Amino acid sequence: MKKVPSITTRVDQVYTMIRDSICDCTLQPGTHLVQEDLAAELGVSRQPVQQAMLLLKADGLVIESGGRGLHVAPMDPETIEYNYQIRIQLDRLAARLVAQRAREPQAAAFRARLEKQGRALVQVGQSAQRRSDAAQAVALDVEFHGLIYEFSGNPLISKAASPHWNFLRRVMVNVLLHAGRGETVWAEHERILQSLLEGKPGVEDEVENHIIGAQKALVDALAARG
Repeated sequence: MKKVPSITTRVDQVYTMIRDSICDCTLQPGTHLVQEDLAAELGVSRQPVQQAMLLLKADGLVIESGGRGLHVAPMDPETIEYNYQIRIQLDRLAARLVAQRAREPQAAAFRARLEKQGRALVQVGQSAQRRSDAAQAVALDVEFHGLIYEFSGNPLISKAASPHWNFLRRVMVNVLLHAGRGETVWAEHERILQSLLEGKPGVEDEVENHIIGAQKALVDALAARG
């Protein structure tokens, strides 16, 4: 992690840097978080680290483990399932709304914008996957689903999904690192995009199967690793 510049938003910056290190699995589940060490690494005093830890605990990314201090929260199958249950419903709704808009008589410009942005994301995502850049591939994965939220026309979907993405980002990194689904993920994105452009009825089922496949792959990978 880079050192934080000395500006008034230091707590926010410390929070963001530690959060992103947890989400991209630089800090693995179960890692002991020693606040003095984090402060030294980031080039700040201990106070902003303490405040950032309070925010990370509220997010569920950091837990207190008895008398053994703070640790990166584990990724247990039950919590994974809870988060994916919510994500599935939000993504189904967004996909259905996009397909409905794509079927409208005057939707040519809408489809053109969706195709241009969607295909660009798929292309860059596939490139990141080929480079085995899991963190970048996941960032683009989040952006792809965010694009569906945006084109749904309902701004509340993105707001409702936002609290879950911190947890889901690190889950998705583990899918790519340990479950071998990188190529499959982006192939499915490409098919979902095409279905959305065609305004295909039932595209929300494709989206749900895509998400369930990632969830199952991760849970299986975690079980195999004990």
